[in-house]
Amino acid sequence: MLLLAIAVITVIYLFMRYRPVIGVDCSASYDNYPDSISVLDVRDYSQSNKNLSEGSINIPIAYLNRYYHEIKGKEIHVIASSQLEKNMSIRFLRKKGFSVIGYTLRKGDKTNGL
Repeated sequence: MLLLAIAVITVIYLFMRYRPVIGVDCSASYDNYPDSISVLDVRDYSQSNKNLSEGSINIPIAYLNRYYHEIKGKEIHVIASSQLEKNMSIRFLRKKGFSVIGYTLRKGDKTNGL
């Protein structure tokens, strides 16, 4: 019985962590957004310094819980380096009352968009 409970908890945890976020569009460009929309870079500092994003707020996913109050505005575009970072940051931001309108995946010098 205990083994079954542990297995169920593990499956739920993995499902919530890796399940794609629904309702947020992937886009390669975020330059045409109005000034009211913040661009949030959740990549690690070592990755984001190699490929800087103009006008973005850089708060790595590990520090998001501590510094999310520094994000201005309620609408956000997320820049992440992996699907996992994207999923975790969008879910966290939604819990804190932000509206995530889009995301961009960047790995090194490559940008994955539409």
